[in-house]
Amino acid sequence: MADEALSAGAVARRLGVAVTTLRTWHQRYGLGPGEHVPGHHRRYTPADLARLEIMRRLTAEGVAPAEAARWARQAPAVLPAEQDGPKRRATTARDGGGTTIPVGRAGPVARGMARAAMRLDSVAIGETVAHALATDGVVRTWDGLLRPVLAGIGERHAATGGLVEVEHLVSRCVSEAFATAARAHPTAGPARILLSCADEEQHTLPLEALAAALAEAGVGYRMLGARVPVAALLEAVNRTGPAAVVLWSHTRATADPDQLTAVLAAPRRPLLVLAAGPGWRSDSLPAGVVRPVDLAEALSLAVAVRDSLGQSTTG
Repeated sequence: MADEALSAGAVARRLGVAVTTLRTWHQRYGLGPGEHVPGHHRRYTPADLARLEIMRRLTAEGVAPAEAARWARQAPAVLPAEQDGPKRRATTARDGGGTTIPVGRAGPVARGMARAAMRLDSVAIGETVAHALATDGVVRTWDGLLRPVLAGIGERHAATGGLVEVEHLVSRCVSEAFATAARAHPTAGPARILLSCADEEQHTLPLEALAAALAEAGVGYRMLGARVPVAALLEAVNRTGPAAVVLWSHTRATADPDQLTAVLAAPRRPLLVLAAGPGWRSDSLPAGVVRPVDLAEALSLAVAVRDSLGQSTTG
């Protein structure tokens, strides 16, 4: 635990709760920030954070908020479950066992978002993602926060067959956050990049991340979305003449190289064709197709194409 005092937003992200929840706990139960510097907002100390962690864990276990707050105020350093063997074992199993979402070494913000995801707390998830996008930008947020949480959900689903509702809720929250981020950076120039999922491909979040990153970089784009048939993709290419086409495939089942070959043979062939996503096999790609290794490389290639056409860096 860090020694420095934290803002309400930082505490909310670490705990995986909404800032409004912290305000409620402060106003109703006296679990507020303890450090006060004249002329500044109060900040949460490590002891405050420890009490709030107890509050979060106990309320997640179904303990009434007033009772959870009483325990939190009385025992700021330890869970009351430590005085109750069965309760402690239940809390440990839920909070650190098979029903949690693993995020590896992604850090406290990702762990907080994972906890919020398990509670289906869309407000906390939305606040966490929005703050990360505003602070760190799209690429760092995707790599450092969202990918670890989404991968953890996928890992738990593969092991248990569950968490479908969690995946759907988190995907919706992330999609909304990307759309908001993209709208915050309107581009005045032409839409040089065409983004599309492969035929029958339904996973769109990575493509939405690229769209938000392009908007952040001032690069105009068009997004076709999920499950785009080859004929429709070719019609879009021939009608709009994009400088680059990004075709996303999440699984081998949707990664048919003939789709890429068709784009390369289009009358208005783009300067660059990117095969993005883990579905594509490098050894099966047609000559002239580039497979970016990650979001940062896809963004870099798209920006390079935009710049090669003489467009200003502001779009």
